[in-house]
Amino acid sequence: MRGLFITLEGVDGAGKSSHVEWLAAHFRSLGRSVLFTREPGGTPLGEKLRDIVLHDAMHPETEALIMFAARREHVEQVIHPALARGEVVISDRFTDASFAYQCGGRGLPEARLEILENWVHGDLQPDLTLLFDVPGEIAQARLAAAREPDRFERERMDFHSRVREAYLRRAMRYPNRIRVIDGSRTLDEVRAQLAVTLEPW
Repeated sequence: MRGLFITLEGVDGAGKSSHVEWLAAHFRSLGRSVLFTREPGGTPLGEKLRDIVLHDAMHPETEALIMFAARREHVEQVIHPALARGEVVISDRFTDASFAYQCGGRGLPEARLEILENWVHGDLQPDLTLLFDVPGEIAQARLAAAREPDRFERERMDFHSRVREAYLRRAMRYPNRIRVIDGSRTLDEVRAQLAVTLEPW
């Protein structure tokens, strides 16, 4: 059985992490082996780079390069091997996040990230991306009630608005891959949306 690569995307506070266990249970009920991972991170080196990028101030281009450096290790050490074993890989963020945060949020040209994307994982794209979308006010309210915010979560509302807009543009550009999930609805309503979305898989 071929592997399946699913990514979860959305602005900070969109609620995607609330559904990870449900998604894993869904595929396990179908007899599939599931691997959950995250970006930045997913490998020992990636986790070190995650700590740096989430907490240390840096130039936007440096930020993008660190993200793709961590991603290269992630693809090589975790994602490709798991897919080769026929597993379902569920990743909390992948390259769509870079286009949303570093291009939409920071203002970097998309052409630069497209070069990095082709270099780092040109032969690999998610089979399905679940984009959890919520209005900025809801996302910010959720973040305020959560843990100590990281460097991205502390950004102003206009930054998060640009990130959300960039995500929605990606969804319009890749409608067959990226499915928008209304993350502002109740937990049961969101999972009902997910169940419908996952039917072909």
